[in-house]
Amino acid sequence: MRPTQAARDYPFREPTGLELEPEYSHLRDHEPLSRICLPYGGDAWLAVRHADVRTVLGDPRFSRAALLDRDVPRASPRRHTDATLHTVDPPEHTRLRRLVAAAFSPRRIEHLAEHAQRVTDDLLDRIERQGPPADLIAGFAVPVPVAVICQMLGVPVADREEFAGWIDVALATTAFSSEEIHAAFARLKDYVAGLVAARRREPTDDLLGALVEARDTEDRLSEDELVVLGVTLLYAGLETTTSELGNGIHTLLTHPDQFAALRADPSLIDRAVDELLRFNPLVTSAGFTRIALEDVELGGVLVRAGDAVMVHPDAANRDERVFDRPDELDVTRKPNPHLAFGFGPHYCVAAQLAKAELRVAIGSLVRRFPTLRLAVGEEELSWRHGRMARGLDRLPVTWSSAS
Repeated sequence: MRPTQAARDYPFREPTGLELEPEYSHLRDHEPLSRICLPYGGDAWLAVRHADVRTVLGDPRFSRAALLDRDVPRASPRRHTDATLHTVDPPEHTRLRRLVAAAFSPRRIEHLAEHAQRVTDDLLDRIERQGPPADLIAGFAVPVPVAVICQMLGVPVADREEFAGWIDVALATTAFSSEEIHAAFARLKDYVAGLVAARRREPTDDLLGALVEARDTEDRLSEDELVVLGVTLLYAGLETTTSELGNGIHTLLTHPDQFAALRADPSLIDRAVDELLRFNPLVTSAGFTRIALEDVELGGVLVRAGDAVMVHPDAANRDERVFDRPDELDVTRKPNPHLAFGFGPHYCVAAQLAKAELRVAIGSLVRRFPTLRLAVGEEELSWRHGRMARGLDRLPVTWSSAS
């Protein structure tokens, strides 16, 4: 059957910090597949239950490639016009994924985690020397992912402010104009194209160098695929990990019993990271738009071929059909089949690296500063608005000198 109610305007409202909007709980119970009207591209179906989100993400009848250069429902003014990991289906997706998979091998992740540990230790040394209060966004949550992604891709850390600024604009929803968002993405492509040209003059053994070799000597991807793949890895490795790290620290500090549990038993760090990924909503609205290639029954509703379907993994991560006490943070939770990194063929290729960074950064912070706490009232914290990812502008903290 197909519901007859009018599509709801979406997003439902501007998010408040890390509070997931109450509409998602209502929809999971009463309307697991609903109609929404997006700021761009019209109406879509919205899936919020864990099982339905997994189906959309994993079933080949729901296509990512079908949205390329089309005016599909979305929260951002920028259309997807480039074929990359996020916007192609197998077998093209399989080909591109294989090109970068070696960069995320267990051995390579271990090497990058060691680099993250050195960077983390240096940053914590600096924070300790300077004394409280400290801002853990600018002083910690941003520079750790920057150092790792720059090491992996071979991007100059000195360019951080420049490319981070472009990423901030390119991944916005309402914080900047459509012209500014498109211009920022174009600048990112030009920047990566310049790095590619430099690799051709002087070959390197980083990931970008390997992709250039795959392009020039093996003809395994086009020039545009090479550049866009570099842009994708750059912003994915920076924006989401920075947000997850800052949000994770904030959540531990506002759940002192869970902070204490992790402090008392550092071996819980793996479970704690997964639980923070499940518990903290990352995105400000549903995404991952897919187009149904044929009629599909989903959530008791018949989705017609050509319909757009969007999913909200954060809402699915609070599904009481899958998680016991889903609205409670529990750093001992196991198993934890969260969907923070997606599901199916498009499961985040860098998931293990992101988790390694979070383990290193959060685990080291808790060990070094066991008395860490917010330096201001929670109501004084400032959250970023008009972006795809939720995150803090600043995270002022303090600690006792005995820590």
